[in-house]
Amino acid sequence: MLRRALPRRPEARRILVGTLLSSIGRGLTLPFLFIYLTDVRGFSDPRAGLVIGWYGVVTLALSPLGGTLIDRFGARRVVLPCLLVSAVGTGSLALVSGTASAFAVITLIAIGSSAIWPGQNTILASLTDPDEQQRVYGLNFALLNLGVGVGGLISGAVVDVTRPVTFQLVYLLDALSYLIPALILLSLPRVGHRITGTGPGGRVVSAGGYLAVLRNRPFRRLVIFGLVLTTCGYAQLEVGFTAYAVRVAEVTPRVVAWALAGNTVMIVLSQLLMLRRMEGRSRTGGLALVGAVFAGAWLVLGAAGQIGPGNALVAALGVVACATIFGFGETMLSPVMPALTNALATDELRGRYNAMSSMIFGVSGVIGPVTAGPLIGAADGRIWVAIVVGGCLAASLLALSLRGLLTPAQDGRPPATAPPRTPLPTA
Repeated sequence: MLRRALPRRPEARRILVGTLLSSIGRGLTLPFLFIYLTDVRGFSDPRAGLVIGWYGVVTLALSPLGGTLIDRFGARRVVLPCLLVSAVGTGSLALVSGTASAFAVITLIAIGSSAIWPGQNTILASLTDPDEQQRVYGLNFALLNLGVGVGGLISGAVVDVTRPVTFQLVYLLDALSYLIPALILLSLPRVGHRITGTGPGGRVVSAGGYLAVLRNRPFRRLVIFGLVLTTCGYAQLEVGFTAYAVRVAEVTPRVVAWALAGNTVMIVLSQLLMLRRMEGRSRTGGLALVGAVFAGAWLVLGAAGQIGPGNALVAALGVVACATIFGFGETMLSPVMPALTNALATDELRGRYNAMSSMIFGVSGVIGPVTAGPLIGAADGRIWVAIVVGGCLAASLLALSLRGLLTPAQDGRPPATAPPRTPLPTA
């Protein structure tokens, strides 16, 4: 299955190696920024939350510009500087001492991160054929999670709040990890250049910008689906899931850590199998199934909240099961969403399409955490459960409504073949 999922071109395989190695560095620091700012640098909880939230605001604001620059100058000329800026910013986290320096460093990291993901998706699209893109994007997501999981295990054994130098070490290692995909891209001089449309006489034809992207009716429907699904799905993992598990289901933070580990294990172990099962099947049907799986995961968490105060073991199992089921849904979403985005994109606007797809997670990442707290505080979290379950099911309906707007090739289905014609009898 791994051999089948690997892209045909060696350049694309090297890009995937960069994803794996750099994500190990990301995993070293991903779970610990809040703890580092509060327990090591002495920030209050609200101040640390503002610093972390500022990252999302800057990234969201700059993502459209990143897509424009990718289309205008090529992904290579945008991704390389962004990787270097992110490396400098991440390494500088080891030196923050106050609010001003923390905001400055987070701003630097956000500037670098704003175009890396859409740029890398654009590069992968240029290095893969349409029939393999879904598999490659799924493998990319599995490698990303594998690296983050490995990095998290390493840092969990290293960091110690009584020794700030341990946190400084992992941030410096994370900074170095950004240089790996940069070096790989530098070793591929023909990869990631600008793709332009030309008219008579070689004249460059204007592609129309984001207005042209938004005029694409199927893509508009895909964006609406993504906003609903991620607001009621992904965006709830960081705040809603954790807050409900601890406050309503009354499990310990260690159980939450086990649940997130179960999520990662599910993704790594089942991604290749799901890629094989989804090949040749409707992408919109897969997206609809993702919404149903996410809704099922939240229902399991809701049940854990009702049982939790009286049975700690059942509550813990419910919380872990929720995150694991959610991971199963992610294995279907991760290959389909970018593959469908790039199936709808034109070469001249591919950077903008990928940037707008990434913006979905930025917008929902602001809405989800802001609304989760008040909703969980009302009616013992039952209102929150009802809204996220209903939202995920609504996303399933949106996905099904998208099918009629797509060609069989865009939807990932084999084209319908006409029955063979019976030859006329000859005299």
